[in-house]
Amino acid sequence: MKWQMALLTLLKERQDQTIALAIDTSNPPEDPNLVNNIIKLFQELKKDAILVQADFKIRSTTPIDKAEIKYFKHGKASYTEVLEWAEAEKIDTLFYITDVTGHFYEELQVNYKVFWLVPDDYLPRVPFGKAIKVA
Repeated sequence: MKWQMALLTLLKERQDQTIALAIDTSNPPEDPNLVNNIIKLFQELKKDAILVQADFKIRSTTPIDKAEIKYFKHGKASYTEVLEWAEAEKIDTLFYITDVTGHFYEELQVNYKVFWLVPDDYLPRVPFGKAIKVA
């Protein structure tokens, strides 16, 4: 319940900001209901959020209310394209549901807030931003 309150607070604090929720679709999650519940929370609290589905590339960007997630089974994830997209779109805060095992260019400049929503019991060290265990 602790992570739910943290996420709820973060979303409420950012009502006037441009927000995106990215989902790493390189592998299906162990608990798809968890991901669906996070999406529902965004749909209720931040209706204008953008949903980004990506693995080694961006597969789709849609309004959060058009969430229809498609997962792949190749295990290849790269965060670079999503992070560059967020910069180009002037996203203030990016929430990223992932196990944080993907790649990104080391020299990439990230000038916005990033929250890594990790749906695993193991919480890895993140390259920047803040990790929140949502398992």
